[in-house]
Amino acid sequence: MNSTVAFVLVIVLIAFVFDFVNGFHDSANSIATVVSTRVLSPKLAVLWAAFFNFVAAFGFGTAVAKTMGKGLIHVELIDPTVILAGLIGAIAWDLITWYYAIPSSSSHALMGGYAGAAIAKAGIGALIASGWIKPLLFIVLSPLIGFALGVLMMVIVGWTFRRAHPRNIDRWFRRFQLASAAAYSLGHGTNDAQKTMGIIVGLLFSAQAGFQD
Repeated sequence: MNSTVAFVLVIVLIAFVFDFVNGFHDSANSIATVVSTRVLSPKLAVLWAAFFNFVAAFGFGTAVAKTMGKGLIHVELIDPTVILAGLIGAIAWDLITWYYAIPSSSSHALMGGYAGAAIAKAGIGALIASGWIKPLLFIVLSPLIGFALGVLMMVIVGWTFRRAHPRNIDRWFRRFQLASAAAYSLGHGTNDAQKTMGIIVGLLFSAQAGFQD
C-alpha cells in the first residue's frame, strides 16, 4: 500500500467521522416529536429513524451526491488535502454548534468547508458558480417555506378536527406521528447520506493518479 492510498483511506475514515457527528447533530430533528409526545421511547425512536434513514440512502436517486461530487468545485482542482480540510472544518463547526445547542445545517457546513478549502488552494475560480445558486438560495428560502407550510398545515388540521373528541385525536395523531417521523427520516437520509457519498467519490477521483502509481 503506497502513501497515497493510505492517506485516502484515512480521509475516508474521517468522512465516516463526519457522518457520525452529523448523525448525533441532526438526530433530534427526526425523533423530537415522537419522543416529546411519548409515542416512542428515545431508544425506539432512534431505531425507527435509523431504519428509514438507511432505506433512503439506497432507495432514492443520487442527485445530491452528484452535486457534492462534481457540481460545486471544479474536480480537476481538487486533491485529497482539499477534501480533508473541508471535512475537518465541517466536523469542527458541527461540534461547536452542537455544544452550544445552535440549530445548524450539516450539509451547508460541509459545503462551506469544501468550498473554503478549494478557494484556499486555487482561488475563487475553483468554484462552479452555477452550482451554488440553488444551495445558497435555499439557505434563505427553506426556513420561509417551512414556516409558510407549517402555518398552512396548522390551520388545515385545526379546522378539520375542531369538533373531534380529544381521545380520538390523541389515538390517531400518535399513529400519524410515526408516519411523519418516518417520512422525515426518509427525506433526511436521502439528503444527508448522499452528501458524504459525493465527497468520497470526489476524493477517489482526485486520488486516482496515486492509485495508479
